[in-house]
Amino acid sequence: MQSVDVAIVGGGPIGLVAAIEARLAGLTVVVIEQRDGVIDKACGEGLMPGALPMLERLGVDPEGMPIMGITYTQGTRSVSHRFAGAPGRGVRRTTLHAALSKRADQLGAQRVIAKVDALEQTADDVRVAGMTARYLLACDGLHSTIARLVGLALPAPKRSRRYGIRQHYAMKPWGDTVEIHYGHRAEIYVTPIAANEVGVAMLGAQHTDFDQAIADIPDLAARLQGMPLVSSRRGAGPFRQRTRARTAGRVLLVGDASGYVDAITGEGLRLGFAQALAAVGCVVADDPRRYEGEWTRITRDFRVTTTALVRFATSPLRRGIVPLSAALPGRFGAVVESLAR
Repeated sequence: MQSVDVAIVGGGPIGLVAAIEARLAGLTVVVIEQRDGVIDKACGEGLMPGALPMLERLGVDPEGMPIMGITYTQGTRSVSHRFAGAPGRGVRRTTLHAALSKRADQLGAQRVIAKVDALEQTADDVRVAGMTARYLLACDGLHSTIARLVGLALPAPKRSRRYGIRQHYAMKPWGDTVEIHYGHRAEIYVTPIAANEVGVAMLGAQHTDFDQAIADIPDLAARLQGMPLVSSRRGAGPFRQRTRARTAGRVLLVGDASGYVDAITGEGLRLGFAQALAAVGCVVADDPRRYEGEWTRITRDFRVTTTALVRFATSPLRRGIVPLSAALPGRFGAVVESLAR
């Protein structure tokens, strides 16, 4: 049975960032993923400014479009905040995955194509998919099999379940910010991701119809009408996932697998990258117990802000989010800057 320092279950962007971090730290790594090739996923595809220096340090620079800020729109009201520092970037998910995959391969991360439905853990190692590892990082997403196998997953709340759907349109972006349109049924995110491509993602309650949600926003519907589609429609959710802790012996939960609130703030990748760095640091230090505190520090602001926004968005106060943000532009800008770090 082959032995490595770190087994990473999940070969999406967070798993690949963890693999790159581990290889840069001199660890032997295997990435276990059941899907081969480039992996697509429903997401907003906007990298916040704080995510780009993390990728640059890893030697990854995916192509995309500059994102200069965030715009909230509702009916005739809108408010924008342009980032005080460097811009973010709109990046097609498949482009990001391909760039990370190439870098992980360059650094010598091993790959195993396998579905993980069992593992064994001792005081000294974890055995999974025919491999023995000193540590296992679970980067297997919202509905983490590893979190369930090690007893860390909690039942998802039944109330206010929110889902996402995304679609891509072949058209020139008309702005340089991520536009968040608050409609009657859902929030619609519009992200420039290439010179002739725009990503449109919807967040809303279960069974919310994507086309109807677009139709509820006449100006946006008019822009998109008749534009060629350049991707299949994909969905994700429910977003709210909880875990009782982030470590179980030598298993550490990273990214969405560690628990998630909602995609409303667009911070998932930045937070996942930071968690991957922290998890690898704990492995190098041979101190997995430290990860719980690191995870809490990294995610605290996200959990507080996102929980508050979701409560507003799923309550009768929803109609007041954009007017209040427009009335208090300084406060709106401060919130955006805190999320952009």
